[in-house]
Formats: sequence, structure tokens, C-alpha cells
Amino acid sequence: MRLDKYLKVTRLIKRRTVANEACDAGRVTVNGKPAKASVNVKAGDIIEIMFGQKTVKVEVVAIADTTKKEEAGELFRYL
Repeated sequence: MRLDKYLKVTRLIKRRTVANEACDAGRVTVNGKPAKASVNVKAGDIIEIMFGQKTVKVEVVAIADTTKKEEAGELFRYL
């Protein structure tokens, strides 16, 4: 699954366009490398997102095309 879509589905970032902009600005890394929005993510990948002074680091646990709000947190694990 594309990184920008995964960030939206998991609700780590609310909109796909915002996820695209964050990737283009170099604020998102996958497995320690700067990632473009088109990078494919899979279970086991480590995603790090920089929100100003705050950094969020998560591990991809599962992939789903769509999810309900309550189930979105089951797709990743905070590190």
C-alpha cells in the first residue's frame, strides 16, 4: 500500500493531500530513509513522522484498504 494512503487510513494524518505534502517536505521516513508518498509499506516497516518539535514513531502491524475509526489503531504500534 502507498505510504500516503496508509497514513490516511490509520488516521496518523487526517488527509491524503497533507500526507503527500509531509512526504514531499521530507518529514516522513520509512526504515530510517526519507520516503516519498508513493513508497510501498508492508508489515514490519518503521515509519517516523516529524510534526514540528514532536516526532511520532510507529511500526506497521497490518495493512487494510479501509477501516473504521475504532479499528484504525490496530494497524500500527507506537514505538
